[in-house]
Amino acid sequence: MTSARKHRFAMYWASSCGGCDISVINIGAKILDFAERFDIVFWPAIMDAKYSDVEQMDDGSIDVTLFSGSIRTTENLHVAQLLRRKSAVLVAFGSCASEGCIPGLANLISTNDLISTAFEGPSTDNPSHIRPLATWATDGITLELPALLSTVQTLEQVVDVDYRVPGCPPETEQIANVIELVGAALDGTATLPPRGAVLGAGHSTVCDQCLRERNAKRLTHFSRIQELPPLAPNVCLLEQGVPCNGPATRDGCGAKCPAAGAPCIGCYGAAEGVTDFGARLLSAFASVVDASEADDIDRILDGLPDPVGQFYRFSLAGSLLRAARGAREVAP
Repeated sequence: MTSARKHRFAMYWASSCGGCDISVINIGAKILDFAERFDIVFWPAIMDAKYSDVEQMDDGSIDVTLFSGSIRTTENLHVAQLLRRKSAVLVAFGSCASEGCIPGLANLISTNDLISTAFEGPSTDNPSHIRPLATWATDGITLELPALLSTVQTLEQVVDVDYRVPGCPPETEQIANVIELVGAALDGTATLPPRGAVLGAGHSTVCDQCLRERNAKRLTHFSRIQELPPLAPNVCLLEQGVPCNGPATRDGCGAKCPAAGAPCIGCYGAAEGVTDFGARLLSAFASVVDASEADDIDRILDGLPDPVGQFYRFSLAGSLLRAARGAREVAP
């Protein structure tokens, strides 16, 4: 049963790939229920809409906004602040908005170095050393472009957020459940969890959803999956020497990657109660290392070719570390 008034819905993509928008559209036949319950008032991925349209809306008049993408530019920051004012419920939707995700790995270097790599790298012909500018005056008109911020930030680092929905992207069945819950709450037939809760996910870890057998084996090596012999189909990947992030990752995805023989990469973020994903995962890995001498421990950990990518692939911007030393240098 639908309410007498359709609820007002918005979705925005900041610095992201667009996968979260696709995942919402992929909810299948339930999109019809969504269309009956919500009026889309702002969704740049699927409709022509201007920021000026949103600016003219009354504060709090958008019932729910799904905000995907991290905060990388001055435009992202402006729209985040704008949608916070206009939205009764603002949801950090997907890993980029919740944790910074892959764009957050840019926090390993300064913005100046990032721009240099893009505009003067070995594959770029730029003899005039042209760099992007935030403003350009021509014929009496000043053109403005979004400027890069010094670091990538999560949505919650710049505005207050009501709820988070993890995933890269969130699983479609979880999205459908979240939309149904929010819609029912707006109709007055359900109650939302306390503000700050995580929606569309579980309360434990991917390991608890994984059907692979665990035997608490001690490891003498870590290896990339392509460097190992054929894996046992029903045994824990971590116990076979494959770096799997399941011990620190929140459940809710259905443990699809381990079921397919691929290690969990942590896209659903930190499990409930975990302050820092990377620290928790490092502790989990250390607990299975079969060594006590420093040299032996170093040798085993050397099997992790990209420690930052392993421990903070999705969560660097939202972690306790947030950025490497020197990365906060502001672009010219």
